Amino acid sequence: MVEVQIRMEAGCSDLFPAKAHDDDAAYDLHSREDLTIDVGEVKLVKTGIFMALPVGYEAQVRPRSGLALKKGVTVLNTPGTIDAGYRGEVGVIMINAGCEPFKVARGDRIAQMVIQELPKVKLVATEELPSSERGAGGFGSTGVSQQR
Repeated sequence: MVEVQIRMEAGCSDLFPAKAHDDDAAYDLHSREDLTIDVGEVKLVKTGIFMALPVGYEAQVRPRSGLALKKGVTVLNTPGTIDAGYRGEVGVIMINAGCEPFKVARGDRIAQMVIQELPKVKLVATEELPSSERGAGGFGSTGVSQQR
């Protein structure tokens, strides 16, 4: 088991990240402030969390599916990456793509965080890549679903 050190902003111990269920992949992140995100607006929502991830790990901040589906509110840079060397407060960049202003209250679950081990990778410069069945096809090159 990997230990991640978490320090909470003063007065925010009740917002400590936790999983709703033992078998959940992600920890819930809560807002430490009351605010409104107007339609089309982007805001940084503070969580009161500071952490020290071990070298070789990252934390990914992801949207909550219920907020995206029901309110049109999501994490703009999803997944947001928190590097092992970062020691500042974890903030969630949220955007309101919905139809009405979205009110965030202190303690609301606003995003989720997954902690991942990173593989050791070596990038190798080359003049030519091996061929593949797909090749350079992308951006819808396999067609569009017929279901509407």
